[in-house]
Amino acid sequence: MPERILSNKDLETIVDTTDEWIVRRSGIKERRISSNEQKESTTDLATQASKKALEMAEISPVDLDMIVVGTVTPDRQFPSAACMIQKALYADNAFAFDVSAGCSGFLYALTVVNTGTPLLPQYRLPWMKPTEKAI
Repeated sequence: MPERILSNKDLETIVDTTDEWIVRRSGIKERRISSNEQKESTTDLATQASKKALEMAEISPVDLDMIVVGTVTPDRQFPSAACMIQKALYADNAFAFDVSAGCSGFLYALTVVNTGTPLLPQYRLPWMKPTEKAI
């Protein structure tokens, strides 16, 4: 996770908003700001978060069947962020692709996984990772 934090209180000094307004509508209390000096790319951040989540869930990346990444801020157009994360996780048994849908990318990626898994019963363990990097 990036070390730099941008809190709602910080945003109050930049734009006309309040911590209470943001939390009530989005549940967001703070954001992590990546650093160009640390070379924290979208893929780097998503891979770190995925490793931690998989470890907490006691799931081996080798057991993943598919990786779907919702992002409009990939490191590059090709290969996709999902494929780069797949490689970094050593998730050799998973197929991987990105869903690019702006702010609703999380919901689109979740819907793809949720509706696709029952239609493709051979895929029992999908991984969906929304990730964005503000630029």
